[in-house]
Amino acid sequence: MAIAGLDASALLQLALLLVAVGAVSGFLAGVFGIGGGAILVPVFYECFRLAGVPLDVRMPLCVGTSLAIIIPTSIRSYRAHRARGAVDMEVVHAWWLPVLVGVIAGSVTARYAPERLFKIVFVMVAWSAATRLLLARDTWKFGGDLPRGPLMRVYGFFVGLLATLMGVGGGLFANLLMTFYGRPIHQGVATSSALAVLVSIPGALGYVYAGWPVAAHYPDVLALQSPFAIGYVSLIGAVLVMPTSLLTAPFGVRVAHAMSKSALERAYGSYLFIVGARFVISLLYGQ
Repeated sequence: MAIAGLDASALLQLALLLVAVGAVSGFLAGVFGIGGGAILVPVFYECFRLAGVPLDVRMPLCVGTSLAIIIPTSIRSYRAHRARGAVDMEVVHAWWLPVLVGVIAGSVTARYAPERLFKIVFVMVAWSAATRLLLARDTWKFGGDLPRGPLMRVYGFFVGLLATLMGVGGGLFANLLMTFYGRPIHQGVATSSALAVLVSIPGALGYVYAGWPVAAHYPDVLALQSPFAIGYVSLIGAVLVMPTSLLTAPFGVRVAHAMSKSALERAYGSYLFIVGARFVISLLYGQ
């Protein structure tokens, strides 16, 4: 069966690409603590474009599918980081509830927001984090340590909200905040893997809710048609990507702990700049 005119050969190529993407995303989940979403969303965008998914639902479908895939990857990445004693559980305890509230708010926003909003949020956050990692000095700090009380809860809320709109598991924001408050990036990466678990499970369910009524408007598009998708979660993408992402996540954790602080920051920042640039092109040219 073809998707929007794609023949069997093209479908096979898409399937193989998604399997490869799973391997890379799982590896990056371990290296950067990002749940793999920062690579999944841009690549899914290209795959769904080739599959003929309409532009106005393409980006939320990418984000929702990414969040679903992040669930097992982030759990495995978190367990590997925690086994090394690198996760700051005090931060996790302080953020779990505001992060959850932010995820709920992001899911509701996804149901009504225009497609461009998802791209704008992705670019703004990715490039902000890239600037911090590539250009900032150690003296660029908000304070000597993470705050307590209301400000910490506000941070947690925005971690959940923006992560849900980007489909990245929260690692971008948590890493950015923790390094601005003097925490080492290795600890930020490890703690972000725990936050990715908090974001991905309710976030994926939220995108099922957000996309459920939308699918009825596109009955001829296979990627949005049951049993191939539930709301904004593509089952085809999830099934093909999940297995290899689970296999490669622990290897990424090993690499993260073997790299120096400066090397990890440069690699992370360069990667974020590149993926942000893809959506700037999309915003400018509508592709």
